[in-house]
Amino acid sequence: MDIKVRVWRQAGPSTGGKMVTYDVKGISPDASFLEMIDVLNETLILSGDDPIAFDHDCREGICGACSMVINGVAHGPEKATTTCQLHMRKFSDGDVIDVEPWRAAAFPVIKDLVVDRTAFDKIIQAGGYITAPTGTAPDAHATPVPKKDADAAFEAATCIGCGACVAACPNGSSMLFTAAKIAHLGLMPQGQPERDSRVIDMLQAQDDAGFGGCTNAGECTTVCPKGIPLSLIGRLNSDYRKAITKR
Repeated sequence: MDIKVRVWRQAGPSTGGKMVTYDVKGISPDASFLEMIDVLNETLILSGDDPIAFDHDCREGICGACSMVINGVAHGPEKATTTCQLHMRKFSDGDVIDVEPWRAAAFPVIKDLVVDRTAFDKIIQAGGYITAPTGTAPDAHATPVPKKDADAAFEAATCIGCGACVAACPNGSSMLFTAAKIAHLGLMPQGQPERDSRVIDMLQAQDDAGFGGCTNAGECTTVCPKGIPLSLIGRLNSDYRKAITKR
């Protein structure tokens, strides 16, 4: 495949950026999107140019590091798929592909396609934990958990913290991420002691980080590579109202 790639190039956080067009030739349809970027970077390095900076780690759809808006869609055109698991067979020979970083006030661009997602860490630090005694692990059956609750908690826990929900949201909101992190602990018996303080503190950290407010546009769950459901935001709102009433 021979394609054109228009990539956002930005030297640093305090500098302006622009879209730069590159020709990429001889790409296998079976190559991943990141492998295509690797090939392009090899060409840039050999020609003495600065390679495109982008986040990646496991390349298995697990870590959430890869973060690109491809043709206007976070993670690209394939539903429930991270950028690293997107393959070039989803595109056609001769295509022009636009590649940009996450766009959100809370995710400032560091360089090219790399953004600073420290804001997510601050939300987790505010309450994404449980109080548990250290030492020997308890027996697996010591605290019974209903199957329905366990399944729902596991579904929420599949969130990989990639930030696609924020990038897709017209308000730059992280409600789906925060809701998932609150729910996967709040649905379990072990997460009950901090349930009220967790939702209040994590939402406050979200607001302090500069994320926008949620207006239920639903774009977040559409691009989420793990399919986190929008209903978790409703659960978060319910928990928050109850917690504020108690406080």
